[in-house]
Amino acid sequence: MDGQDPLDPKNTFDAKSVMAQSVAESASKPRTPVELNERAKQVASQFAENAISPFVLGNVLRIIEFFAITCMGLGIYFFYVVPKDGVQPIYLLTCLLGGVLTLIGLQAVDSYQVASLRTNIKQLGRVLAAWTAVFAALALLAFFARMSQDFSRIWFGSWYLAGVAHFIIFRSIVASLVRRWARDGRLERRAVIVGGGDNAAGLILSLESQIDNDIRICGIFDDRSNDRSPEMVAGYPKLGTISELVEFGRRARIDMLIVSLPITAEKRVLDLLKKIWILPVDIRLSAHTNKLRFRPRSYSYVGSVPFLDVFDKPIADWDSVMKRGFDIIFSVLALILLSPVMLIAAIGIKLDSKGPLIFRQKRFGFNNEVIDVLKFRSMYVDQADQDAKKAVTKNDPRVTRFGRFIRKTSIDELPQLINVLSGELSLVGPRPHAVNAHTQNKLWDEVVDGYFGRHKVKPGVTGWAQINGWRGEVDNEEKIRRRVEHDLYYIENWSVLFDFYILISTPLKLLNTENAY
Repeated sequence: MDGQDPLDPKNTFDAKSVMAQSVAESASKPRTPVELNERAKQVASQFAENAISPFVLGNVLRIIEFFAITCMGLGIYFFYVVPKDGVQPIYLLTCLLGGVLTLIGLQAVDSYQVASLRTNIKQLGRVLAAWTAVFAALALLAFFARMSQDFSRIWFGSWYLAGVAHFIIFRSIVASLVRRWARDGRLERRAVIVGGGDNAAGLILSLESQIDNDIRICGIFDDRSNDRSPEMVAGYPKLGTISELVEFGRRARIDMLIVSLPITAEKRVLDLLKKIWILPVDIRLSAHTNKLRFRPRSYSYVGSVPFLDVFDKPIADWDSVMKRGFDIIFSVLALILLSPVMLIAAIGIKLDSKGPLIFRQKRFGFNNEVIDVLKFRSMYVDQADQDAKKAVTKNDPRVTRFGRFIRKTSIDELPQLINVLSGELSLVGPRPHAVNAHTQNKLWDEVVDGYFGRHKVKPGVTGWAQINGWRGEVDNEEKIRRRVEHDLYYIENWSVLFDFYILISTPLKLLNTENAY
């Protein structure tokens, strides 16, 4: 491509679209369990805890400090000024302005960067300087507006001293936590290099030379033999093959897979992506040695090291916080509003047949983890099928009389709101399928290649597939394929508004009970 115009659309292409299409076209193959070697197990256990997003951490601290500073000013005002002079709106506006100016000042001195947060003594001087500058600005503003005589000097000075005390105490606590999280590798992006040899060595050296590098390399995975891909590359061990990488990615909380193979090795790259795209991680192609030209929006950088963005982790960083908040708020409301329905269901189950109210079933959760999903019991106790070895069919004799009613109306699913509060499920997402779910003697991951890609997000109590009519018995391969298609569409197009639309559409769609029994 040398000598060609990089702005000519004929000479550029969207690598993500091409590779995603190639993945979708792959043929289905039965999966066999993969066992990690001992070294890979040890490394995976070191990174078993979730990483903490520096982006989210910084924003949470901004919110906390805005409310802390504003509320301190308001608290002193209501405690000292109001009893003497009554309510004066100018104080309220000044407290809000002080909170906003504080955020601007702290941002200006880079006090929300991880590197600053972990150095308590150095950052504290900058923070207190910014806080002092805010009060100087407020004093000057009041002076030039000829309003300085309208404010209590005791209130003004007390607010300043309270802020100093807050920053000394709060920032010391934050610095201690950040140092511990950084020591445990929870405040860095955890990456695995896919592909070893000289390309991987060059990539690692380039990354480690970057001053602002926030990537922690966990290890290397490569299918090639040791003579072409050594056991150790630039000080990092080869932990296994690409097939083992998928299992490793389910045990360790990693953030990124970096493919170090040359982009020109198209077939090898696409073969790799077909295996690893199902993991809930960012997937990047190393581009630091390539001369091929791609669209600028396809690249991301660590320092000056370029990467070609292939797949992004869905619902990450602040999106995950918003979705979790959505889940908590609406699941609590649902539990309150539907508690009479759940009480009546509990009475009906007890009157209809002997046995416990709640039925637990093993199902696939986020990143293919197995979770216990709660349901109201709808079968006779001695015929309950916890492993879902036999799908429920129309007029199934295992289902009780009352069980048929709660299954048709989906009332049996209401206890899953507790799963939502515990964080195992989301209100909206791909429905969690039983671990042994199958059609025509074939497990569903054998029917649909890329089936486990639906586990890149938390499963949901309801979902896009369900409100589009794909619920109930799955008695042929086309039905499970259509479910997975809808699930993957939801993952790629998620938004809070999309969740809200699915949630409010669910009660109406439940009126269609044709496939629910």
